[in-house]
Amino acid sequence: MGANEFLFLLTGLKWTVFLSVIGFVGGGVFGLGVALARTSGSPLLERVTSGYIAIFQGTPLLMQLFVVYYGLALIGLKLDSWVAVSIGFTLHASAYLGEIWRGSIEAVPKGQTEAAKALSLNYASRMKDVILPQAIRISLPATIGFLVQLIKGTSLAAIVGFTELARAGNIISNQIFQPLLVFGIVGALYFVMCWPLSLFGARLERQFATATR
Repeated sequence: MGANEFLFLLTGLKWTVFLSVIGFVGGGVFGLGVALARTSGSPLLERVTSGYIAIFQGTPLLMQLFVVYYGLALIGLKLDSWVAVSIGFTLHASAYLGEIWRGSIEAVPKGQTEAAKALSLNYASRMKDVILPQAIRISLPATIGFLVQLIKGTSLAAIVGFTELARAGNIISNQIFQPLLVFGIVGALYFVMCWPLSLFGARLERQFATATR
Protein backbone atom coordinates (compact mmCIF):
# COMPACT_ATOMS: atom_id res chain seq x y z
CA MET A 1 0.00 0.00 0.00
CA GLY A 2 1.62 3.21 -1.19
CA ALA A 3 1.20 6.92 -0.69
CA ASN A 4 -1.43 7.24 -3.44
CA GLU A 5 -3.66 4.64 -1.80
CA PHE A 6 -3.30 6.30 1.60
CA LEU A 7 -4.15 9.70 0.12
CA PHE A 8 -7.26 8.16 -1.44
CA LEU A 9 -8.26 6.91 2.01
CA LEU A 10 -7.75 10.40 3.40
CA THR A 11 -10.00 11.77 0.66
CA GLY A 12 -12.67 9.29 1.75
CA LEU A 13 -12.09 10.40 5.34
CA LYS A 14 -12.64 14.02 4.28
CA TRP A 15 -16.02 13.17 2.77
CA THR A 16 -16.95 11.14 5.85
CA VAL A 17 -16.27 14.19 8.02
CA PHE A 18 -18.18 16.51 5.68
CA LEU A 19 -21.16 14.18 5.55
CA SER A 20 -21.17 13.79 9.34
CA VAL A 21 -21.09 17.56 9.83
CA ILE A 22 -23.88 18.18 7.31
CA GLY A 23 -26.06 15.43 8.76
CA PHE A 24 -25.47 16.58 12.34
CA VAL A 25 -25.93 20.31 11.75
CA GLY A 26 -28.89 19.88 9.42
CA GLY A 27 -30.40 17.27 11.70
CA GLY A 28 -29.85 19.59 14.65
CA VAL A 29 -31.76 22.43 13.02
CA PHE A 30 -34.72 20.26 12.04
CA GLY A 31 -34.41 18.21 15.23
CA LEU A 32 -34.87 21.32 17.35
CA GLY A 33 -38.07 22.04 15.47
CA VAL A 34 -39.21 18.45 16.06
CA ALA A 35 -38.41 18.70 19.77
CA LEU A 36 -40.28 22.00 20.15
CA ALA A 37 -43.27 20.60 18.27
CA ARG A 38 -43.25 17.47 20.47
CA THR A 39 -43.39 19.64 23.60
CA SER A 40 -45.67 22.39 22.25
CA GLY A 41 -48.85 21.06 23.81
CA SER A 42 -50.57 20.99 20.40
CA PRO A 43 -52.12 17.53 19.85
CA LEU A 44 -51.80 17.84 16.05
CA LEU A 45 -48.12 18.83 16.10
CA GLU A 46 -47.31 16.16 18.65
CA ARG A 47 -49.01 13.42 16.62
CA VAL A 48 -47.36 14.48 13.35
CA THR A 49 -43.86 14.66 14.84
CA SER A 50 -44.40 11.47 16.81
CA GLY A 51 -45.20 9.69 13.54
CA TYR A 52 -42.16 11.26 11.88
CA ILE A 53 -39.90 9.99 14.65
CA ALA A 54 -41.49 6.55 14.59
CA ILE A 55 -40.84 6.20 10.85
CA PHE A 56 -37.16 7.10 11.02
CA GLN A 57 -36.44 5.25 14.25
CA GLY A 58 -38.39 2.20 13.14
CA THR A 59 -36.70 1.69 9.78
CA PRO A 60 -33.03 0.97 8.95
CA LEU A 61 -30.85 3.88 7.87
CA LEU A 62 -29.75 1.82 4.88
CA MET A 63 -33.36 1.64 3.65
CA GLN A 64 -33.85 5.37 4.21
CA LEU A 65 -30.85 6.20 2.03
CA PHE A 66 -32.05 3.72 -0.58
CA VAL A 67 -35.50 5.35 -0.69
CA VAL A 68 -34.14 8.90 -0.94
CA TYR A 69 -31.76 8.06 -3.79
CA TYR A 70 -33.57 5.37 -5.76
CA GLY A 71 -37.17 5.98 -4.68
CA LEU A 72 -37.20 9.65 -5.65
CA ALA A 73 -35.60 8.77 -8.98
CA LEU A 74 -38.61 6.59 -9.76
CA ILE A 75 -40.87 9.64 -9.65
CA GLY A 76 -38.53 11.69 -11.83
CA LEU A 77 -36.49 13.40 -9.10
CA LYS A 78 -32.95 12.24 -9.81
CA LEU A 79 -30.52 13.44 -7.13
CA ASP A 80 -26.75 13.41 -7.09
CA SER A 81 -25.43 10.87 -4.60
CA TRP A 82 -23.90 13.64 -2.46
CA VAL A 83 -27.23 15.48 -2.24
CA ALA A 84 -29.17 12.26 -1.59
CA VAL A 85 -27.01 11.08 1.30
CA SER A 86 -26.98 14.60 2.80
CA ILE A 87 -30.78 14.65 2.79
CA GLY A 88 -30.98 11.10 4.11
CA PHE A 89 -28.62 11.70 7.02
CA THR A 90 -30.24 15.04 7.85
CA LEU A 91 -33.69 13.46 8.09
CA HIS A 92 -32.33 10.52 10.07
CA ALA A 93 -30.47 12.76 12.50
CA SER A 94 -33.40 15.13 12.95
CA ALA A 95 -35.62 12.30 14.18
CA TYR A 96 -33.09 11.03 16.72
CA LEU A 97 -31.92 14.44 17.90
CA GLY A 98 -35.51 15.63 18.12
CA GLU A 99 -36.35 12.77 20.45
CA ILE A 100 -33.18 13.26 22.52
CA TRP A 101 -33.89 16.95 22.94
CA ARG A 102 -37.59 16.36 23.61
CA GLY A 103 -36.61 14.18 26.54
CA SER A 104 -34.15 16.81 27.74
CA ILE A 105 -36.76 19.57 27.58
CA GLU A 106 -39.17 17.45 29.59
CA ALA A 107 -36.38 16.66 32.08
CA VAL A 108 -36.09 20.34 33.04
CA PRO A 109 -37.95 20.76 36.38
CA LYS A 110 -41.53 21.94 35.88
CA GLY A 111 -40.91 24.67 38.41
CA GLN A 112 -38.69 26.43 35.87
CA THR A 113 -41.55 26.74 33.41
CA GLU A 114 -43.98 27.81 36.12
CA ALA A 115 -41.55 30.47 37.34
CA ALA A 116 -41.09 31.76 33.80
CA LYS A 117 -44.86 31.96 33.33
CA ALA A 118 -45.15 33.79 36.64
CA LEU A 119 -42.72 36.39 35.26
CA SER A 120 -45.05 36.78 32.24
CA LEU A 121 -42.48 35.48 29.76
CA ASN A 122 -43.99 34.42 26.44
CA TYR A 123 -43.34 30.98 24.92
CA ALA A 124 -40.36 32.10 22.84
CA SER A 125 -38.67 33.81 25.79
CA ARG A 126 -39.36 30.86 28.10
CA MET A 127 -37.74 28.46 25.70
CA LYS A 128 -34.81 30.67 24.64
CA ASP A 129 -33.86 32.07 28.03
CA VAL A 130 -34.99 29.46 30.56
CA ILE A 131 -35.76 25.99 29.22
CA LEU A 132 -33.42 25.37 26.26
CA PRO A 133 -30.15 26.38 28.00
CA GLN A 134 -30.85 23.81 30.71
CA ALA A 135 -32.14 21.19 28.26
CA ILE A 136 -29.04 21.50 26.05
CA ARG A 137 -26.81 20.91 29.04
CA ILE A 138 -28.80 17.81 30.00
CA SER A 139 -28.75 16.47 26.44
CA LEU A 140 -25.03 16.89 25.70
CA PRO A 141 -23.86 13.34 26.60
CA ALA A 142 -26.64 11.69 24.57
CA THR A 143 -26.14 14.15 21.70
CA ILE A 144 -22.42 13.40 21.50
CA GLY A 145 -23.17 9.68 21.68
CA PHE A 146 -25.49 10.04 18.70
CA LEU A 147 -22.82 11.97 16.78
CA VAL A 148 -20.47 9.01 17.23
CA GLN A 149 -23.13 6.67 15.83
CA LEU A 150 -23.74 9.06 12.94
CA ILE A 151 -20.06 9.12 12.00
CA LYS A 152 -19.98 5.33 11.88
CA GLY A 153 -23.28 5.25 10.01
CA THR A 154 -21.83 7.25 7.13
CA SER A 155 -20.32 3.98 5.89
CA LEU A 156 -23.81 3.10 4.65
CA ALA A 157 -23.64 5.92 2.10
CA ALA A 158 -21.81 3.48 -0.18
CA ILE A 159 -25.23 1.98 -1.06
CA VAL A 160 -25.78 4.91 -3.46
CA GLY A 161 -22.21 5.00 -4.76
CA PHE A 162 -20.95 7.76 -2.49
CA THR A 163 -17.22 7.36 -1.84
CA GLU A 164 -16.66 7.92 1.86
CA LEU A 165 -14.01 6.26 4.03
CA ALA A 166 -15.39 2.71 4.07
CA ARG A 167 -16.05 2.62 0.32
CA ALA A 168 -12.61 4.12 -0.37
CA GLY A 169 -11.14 1.27 1.68
CA ASN A 170 -13.14 -1.28 -0.28
CA ILE A 171 -11.96 0.17 -3.60
CA ILE A 172 -8.31 0.06 -2.53
CA SER A 173 -8.70 -3.43 -1.08
CA ASN A 174 -10.00 -4.66 -4.46
CA GLN A 175 -6.99 -3.11 -6.16
CA ILE A 176 -4.11 -4.29 -3.98
CA PHE A 177 -5.70 -7.44 -2.46
CA GLN A 178 -4.67 -6.64 1.12
CA PRO A 179 -8.01 -6.37 2.93
CA LEU A 180 -6.63 -6.83 6.47
CA LEU A 181 -4.14 -4.01 6.03
CA VAL A 182 -6.56 -1.66 4.30
CA PHE A 183 -9.49 -2.17 6.64
CA GLY A 184 -7.16 -2.11 9.63
CA ILE A 185 -6.20 1.42 8.59
CA VAL A 186 -9.85 2.30 7.90
CA GLY A 187 -10.83 1.05 11.34
CA ALA A 188 -8.00 3.05 12.93
CA LEU A 189 -9.20 6.22 11.20
CA TYR A 190 -12.77 5.68 12.46
CA PHE A 191 -11.34 5.04 15.93
CA VAL A 192 -9.36 8.29 15.87
CA MET A 193 -12.56 10.18 15.04
CA CYS A 194 -14.93 8.45 17.42
CA TRP A 195 -12.91 7.57 20.51
CA PRO A 196 -12.17 11.18 21.64
CA LEU A 197 -15.86 12.04 21.21
CA SER A 198 -16.88 9.00 23.29
CA LEU A 199 -14.45 10.00 26.04
CA PHE A 200 -15.74 13.58 25.96
CA GLY A 201 -19.35 12.39 26.23
CA ALA A 202 -18.54 10.08 29.13
CA ARG A 203 -16.69 12.90 30.90
CA LEU A 204 -19.65 15.25 30.52
CA GLU A 205 -21.99 12.57 31.82
CA ARG A 206 -19.84 12.09 34.95
CA GLN A 207 -19.62 15.83 35.51
CA PHE A 208 -23.37 16.33 35.23
CA ALA A 209 -24.05 13.36 37.50
CA THR A 210 -21.70 14.82 40.12
CA ALA A 211 -23.28 18.26 39.83
CA THR A 212 -26.79 16.92 40.49
CA ARG A 213 -25.85 15.05 43.68
